[in-house]
Amino acid sequence: MVQAKMKAVLYRGPGKVEIAEIAVPSICPGDILVKVKVALTCGTDVKTFKRGHHLLTPPSVFGHEFAGDIAAVGKDVNCFSEGMRVVAANSAPCNTCFFCKRGKHNLCENIFFNWGAFAEYIRVPARIVRQNVHLIPPGLSYREAALVEPLACVILGSEAADIQLGDTVVIAGGTGPIGLMHLQLALHRGARQTIVIGLKDERWTVAGELGASHLIDAETEDPVSRVEELTEGRGADVVIESAGLPQVWELSLELVRKGGRIVFFGGPPQGTTVSLNTDRLHYGDLTIKGVFHHTPRTVEKALSLLASGVVKAAPLISAELPLERLEEGLQMMREGRAVKVAILP
Repeated sequence: MVQAKMKAVLYRGPGKVEIAEIAVPSICPGDILVKVKVALTCGTDVKTFKRGHHLLTPPSVFGHEFAGDIAAVGKDVNCFSEGMRVVAANSAPCNTCFFCKRGKHNLCENIFFNWGAFAEYIRVPARIVRQNVHLIPPGLSYREAALVEPLACVILGSEAADIQLGDTVVIAGGTGPIGLMHLQLALHRGARQTIVIGLKDERWTVAGELGASHLIDAETEDPVSRVEELTEGRGADVVIESAGLPQVWELSLELVRKGGRIVFFGGPPQGTTVSLNTDRLHYGDLTIKGVFHHTPRTVEKALSLLASGVVKAAPLISAELPLERLEEGLQMMREGRAVKVAILP
């Protein structure tokens, strides 16, 4: 029998988390219970810790990037059994709503999000079990597999960018984990130049190690002038905004060439508005695309790219910490001292 109690980190409000002993989640028919081996910190966790999250009501267990071993299976679960190494996404579409029927599963009207990875055990609901739980391939570690969910989102964004062989790609906010995954996918898709704009913190060297052609320090250099210099005055073919800051959204229009493509990937705080240069947008014949979340197809593709080594996970995980030191890990990310931190329950 699974233990009745477990350690978990409870989010109690902006800036407040605590380690607690709570009941192990019970499972229903179709669900599975996973013993978490690794949970990764991400930008959403940092935002939640800093200012809260509209989908989380304190006190609540949070965290959603994880991999582990199946500890129990519910009735009617036939594809999985106890002891299997698995990774799960944090949601799954209903497949019957307006958007799902049009192939936009990331916009599912009945989507729900599964939280609770910063704990010893997590319940994975039946809908996710049916669509977005995968066995971890041999040779892929728990740490690497846990990157599946954010990479699945990045894949959707990279596809929207439609990067062509020989393109120049600018990634604004490119030293964070999302930007570094976009960098790897841009190179995989054949980009000739990959220009990363970011802050010169401890993540800076990772972008260079992963193959960035040029690094621009947003605090000491003028990104627009530098990109123009590197592109013979035209601007980039593709700009991917990964910072989630309104000023970077606006900057993106100054970095792209006429006829180019912009993907707004980073999500600013709710209620944020931006001003767009209408001359550049209209007369520049620009394509602008917002991208959100992932689909079962991109989740499966993410696992394949990690297993094949196309996307390197190891450089994106800067440290390991026990569950009790989660707050320290979130602060490391917030201060640019880590790309991601692996939390080990």
